[in-house]
Amino acid sequence: MPLFSKSHKNPAEIVKTLKDNLAILEKQEKKTDKASEEVSKSLQAMKEILCGTNDKEPPTEAVAQLAQELYTSGLLVTLIADLQLIDFEGKKDVTQIFNNILRRQIGTRSPTVEYISAHPHILFMLLKGYEAPQVALRCGIMLRECIRYEPLAKIVLFSSQFREFFKYVELSTFDIASDAFATFKIFEDYEKLLLSENYVTKRQSLKLLGELILDRHNFAIMTKYISKPENLKLMMNLLRDKSPNIQFEAFHVFKVFVASPHKTQPIVEILLKNQPKLIEFLSTFQKERTDDEQFTDEKNYLIKQIRDLKKTTP
Repeated sequence: MPLFSKSHKNPAEIVKTLKDNLAILEKQEKKTDKASEEVSKSLQAMKEILCGTNDKEPPTEAVAQLAQELYTSGLLVTLIADLQLIDFEGKKDVTQIFNNILRRQIGTRSPTVEYISAHPHILFMLLKGYEAPQVALRCGIMLRECIRYEPLAKIVLFSSQFREFFKYVELSTFDIASDAFATFKIFEDYEKLLLSENYVTKRQSLKLLGELILDRHNFAIMTKYISKPENLKLMMNLLRDKSPNIQFEAFHVFKVFVASPHKTQPIVEILLKNQPKLIEFLSTFQKERTDDEQFTDEKNYLIKQIRDLKKTTP
């Protein structure tokens, strides 16, 4: 039996129909009702191939064909670019299709992750989606799915666009700001990995982390970060890094742990356990920065804070 009956279009036909009708919606030159209806039908047909139906599993060969068509035609990009032109149910279908094809694996390979790695503008289109209320939450769902994959997360994290998150989490629309914050939090999972990599990666990651937790608007993130003993241990190790620049960036994160008036008990215990060594270490830490008065003042303040720590009585 043929894979597709005469009444069912094959993946190439579905993709072509969808692209053609999206092009009509883009132009907005003639009646678009018919085109909008065809877009909905094509998305439904695509979803059925990828997800199967109640009584049928997704056909492996058809899924492979559809995936290839999505890559070669550039339709993944078009769907994101034209998301605002698609109706409400269609937007949901696009999200489901995108995330489904993203999770697809062939052995240990993730072809869509590889495709997006080679076409990183897809990630930045999704990120910029937070600026468009009609598609912000849909773009957020797709972006979160993307950055669960380390190669895609790194592309965003080490881009200049990453700083846009600081703007998006402060948007006046609460649900969009909350969604952006939920996406942002996923990057915490990559922090230790990134800090253990090469010099440029490590320094840039530390710099971003320092800017993030020192920004008063990110109080919730800062509070959570400095409550974890493993984060303090990591910064203490980085204070001894062979690179003075990395030491310096680590210092700006370390000082938040020490200066916080609301230290958790595990944090206090680590500081007390290392109290004499930390005081001695900080006393000579980067002493060549004699002309940096702010650094010297901060260092002296930390030494005093650590010296004044007392064991709590049971």
